Amino acid sequence: MDKTEKEKLSESDVCDLFITPAIANAGWDQLRQVRREVTLTPGPVIVRGNLSSRNKKKRKFADYVLSWQPGLPVAIIEAKDNKHGVSDGLQQALGYAEILNLPTAFSSNGDGFAQHNRVATDGEDTESVLTMDGLPSPRELYLRYCLFHGIAPEQEPLVEQPYHLDSSGKEPRYYQIEAINRTIEAIARGDRRVLLVMATGTGKTYTTFQIIWRLWKAGQAKRVLFLADRNILVDQTLVNDFKPFGQHMTKVRNRKIDPAYEIHLGLYQALTGQEETDKIFKSVSRDFFDLVIVDECHRGSAAEDSAWREILDYFEGAIQIGMTATPKETEYVSNTTYFGEPAYTYSLKQGIEDGFLAPYKVIRIDIDKDLLGWTPPAGMKDDLGNEIEQREYNRMDMDRVLVLNQRTKLVAERVMRFLKATDPMSKTIIFCEDIDHAERMRAAIVNAAGSIARENPRYVMRITGDSVEGKAQLDNFIDPEQPFPVIATTSQLLSTGVDAKTCKLIVLDRTITSMTMFKQIIGRGTRIDEDHNKYFFTIMDFKKATELFRDPDFDGEPVVIYEPEDDDPPVPPDPDDGDPGDDVDDDDPSGTKLVVSGVPVHIIAERIEYVGSDGTLITESYREFAKKAVLAEYRSLDEFIAKWNASDRKQAIIAELEEHGVVLANLQAEVGKDVSDFDLLAHIAYDQPPLTRRERADKVRKRNYFAKYGDQARAVLEALLDKYADEGIETIEDTKVLRLRPFDRIGTPIEIIKGAFGGKAAYDAALTELEAQIYGRAANE
Repeated sequence: MDKTEKEKLSESDVCDLFITPAIANAGWDQLRQVRREVTLTPGPVIVRGNLSSRNKKKRKFADYVLSWQPGLPVAIIEAKDNKHGVSDGLQQALGYAEILNLPTAFSSNGDGFAQHNRVATDGEDTESVLTMDGLPSPRELYLRYCLFHGIAPEQEPLVEQPYHLDSSGKEPRYYQIEAINRTIEAIARGDRRVLLVMATGTGKTYTTFQIIWRLWKAGQAKRVLFLADRNILVDQTLVNDFKPFGQHMTKVRNRKIDPAYEIHLGLYQALTGQEETDKIFKSVSRDFFDLVIVDECHRGSAAEDSAWREILDYFEGAIQIGMTATPKETEYVSNTTYFGEPAYTYSLKQGIEDGFLAPYKVIRIDIDKDLLGWTPPAGMKDDLGNEIEQREYNRMDMDRVLVLNQRTKLVAERVMRFLKATDPMSKTIIFCEDIDHAERMRAAIVNAAGSIARENPRYVMRITGDSVEGKAQLDNFIDPEQPFPVIATTSQLLSTGVDAKTCKLIVLDRTITSMTMFKQIIGRGTRIDEDHNKYFFTIMDFKKATELFRDPDFDGEPVVIYEPEDDDPPVPPDPDDGDPGDDVDDDDPSGTKLVVSGVPVHIIAERIEYVGSDGTLITESYREFAKKAVLAEYRSLDEFIAKWNASDRKQAIIAELEEHGVVLANLQAEVGKDVSDFDLLAHIAYDQPPLTRRERADKVRKRNYFAKYGDQARAVLEALLDKYADEGIETIEDTKVLRLRPFDRIGTPIEIIKGAFGGKAAYDAALTELEAQIYGRAANE
């Protein structure tokens, strides 16, 4: 094939005819070692108002991923058509290689391979151009991978241990592969303590399962203890991600460790206790477990006699892996001091940017008595006859010291107003100050919800540690297929470990100063569930808790500030605010609260913010977002009109904007008028008066430009104008329209094109002129 013919080929043709055969000739197994058109990230979800869309322009899509074996990628190939140079895709390939932490990236246009080798020695070129038959073999690229990651030959068998293959076809996401491989490689190098930091909603438990599976199958970990501090964490793991372990797995029950099993899932409260006889972990030898996984390890206690510390110290010879979304670093305790620097970190910000995690919008609500304070009249008593101290009460006092019943009612009514305006069946968690507050909020929501709560008593439930009835409904709350309960009021029980995939609203009526707790609470909403149309979530904040988003520590790198004495061994951190686990909430009210009815309470300010592309909160409407996107592509109205008129298919421009996340249906809702696509964009971006398609069509008719055509051509063009007015530009750009009424009365499409216009070129020219008349500046006069 000569160069001229080759340049006419599409990128897909270049792959099929040149690149794929060259990969096969280099010895790569097409079924096991080569994956083509791999979506690494789907692109972030953009939220404005109550609408969302994906920015597909920011998705990451690799043309080829080469793997030594499934789950062990070693190189990326980016393909280009032959009109590009051989190295034109190399920077893009390097970006993907960096994401996957790979040493080798290639670009190809079908003439050769441009190579970037990150482990090149001083005598080698980092970048070079290879012939089409010069692609390195699988073994050569795997050895580069081992060199890049410091894997010695004797460590390769563990590193090469296969993943568990899911019969459903489920595959780990790129960051899960990274987390799993980096952990296995660290253990292969001899590390005995490993820390993984992965944002809530990114699949820590599935990642943990694959790590255990590979170590177990390799014989590196014959007996495993998965340690958690809440029953729901253990039970969810047992029936979901760990299910493939089957009969080899058990939950520690009846205060007994059964040696007949290999995989043990244990609640630490079930393994230990105050008395020595309660410490059942000591019923087995110190070397009984080869691997201990500490789930939510930021919650492990630092006290010398704590349960976590006792268990980890007893099995000190085992490999210990800490899993957390929020590593804890204080002057007293440190995850990284105990476990070491994270083997891998995947942050909330990165997850949202990649499009795997749901972004959020924040509704900040200021209540007058919170913001301005309230001072009771002299001698005033509360509802129970208790004298109220003569001082100013503010936000920090509300529902901790002072209960204003009208405030509770106001919050409940504002929550229900939001739900009724969006979807009253949206799963919602309301975080309250304590159990007492959660119960009062439950009752207030019942009253504010009206008939929907009367018709189903489980519409709102208090789910706290002391509520047997509430905890019994927890599984129903987190089950996407169960409609009730819809709203859960809680204080702390639902702050961590609860996999509420469809939670769309998080209400903060709780004072939160702990960054760890804040991140855990926000994590309840970060899962995307496309099957149930959950792409983003809303945070309604009544206590200024979301100001923590502006703290540099939010989603920042953990900084070690713990400095133990020389004789003081490092310890894993203690739980947030003394949280004791499943049985009770630690937020029981201490002392008597002042309860006051009749004091009026009002909302004095509200503002809505969205998470921006850089992870910060911004105030911006969907209209403003769309305007920026259009102006980024077309700087002026003239440029936009020229591009619109020059485009053979206007749908291509619309699709291009949708790639940026601008969905015209969303804009129509913003404008509130059914205008043409062109007018919608011109109005939003360039402040042009919006015209409907019918108004545009009428302006064209007034100009009488059809007069220069013959009777038959004029009839066709007038009918096309009517079709545009009724259905839009996409309809008349498709020649299939000529098969429809009223054109079928004039003739067949071929008869119309030839008889009325003299051929396809003349018909296309007439259609282009019609569109220019529709969208020209004169149409706005």
